[in-house]
Amino acid sequence: MRVVIAGGGSVGTAIALDLVDRHHDVTLMEHETEIAEKLRGALHGVNVVTADACEYSSLSAVDLRGADVIIAATGDDEDNLVVSWLAKQEFGVPRVIARINNSKNEWLFSETWGVDVAVSTPALITSLVDEAVEVGSMINLMDLAHGRMHLCEITLASDAPAVAYGHTLDELRLPDNVRVVTVVRNDQPMVPTETMHFLEHDHVILITRGDAADSCAAAFIG
Repeated sequence: MRVVIAGGGSVGTAIALDLVDRHHDVTLMEHETEIAEKLRGALHGVNVVTADACEYSSLSAVDLRGADVIIAATGDDEDNLVVSWLAKQEFGVPRVIARINNSKNEWLFSETWGVDVAVSTPALITSLVDEAVEVGSMINLMDLAHGRMHLCEITLASDAPAVAYGHTLDELRLPDNVRVVTVVRNDQPMVPTETMHFLEHDHVILITRGDAADSCAAAFIG
């Protein structure tokens, strides 16, 4: 897969190295000449280009039309929105992923600006803090599909119906708008099966469509 990353900061470089390790074709765009030169020596296997990703000519020069994914990972929300809009509207990139630096700007990161997936680092960190103290509550980790779907986590308390009554996943009869993606138990991810039973302190990761809080509460929150 061919991936273009805008932004040579810590986030962009970490993503670039991970994707190269996964054998993707990665181009990283960094507008600061000095930083780009250092990255060329440090990011082996990554095509580092000195260019401003907010400029149409720069995106054209890296052949963005041939990219499968672009990741707008700069430290500036305005820049990430501009990159996303150009990528989708002018170059037709199939998948546009954008980093949100300030959670107050989250409402802007939508299909109007060409964003397919928005990732808010501050929101994820906040969710991890919430997770540590909010056993028995549903934590929203990430919005997907322009807010129509949600990736959520529930840390099960002892009085959660799924724990207290020993129901299997099949017996919980979750509605169609709720899917259990994985269960993390003792720091180990588990593939959910119909016969799985739930234990106190299990971390249940779900994808929900629309407002499914009540549906989840009936099974996982006491």
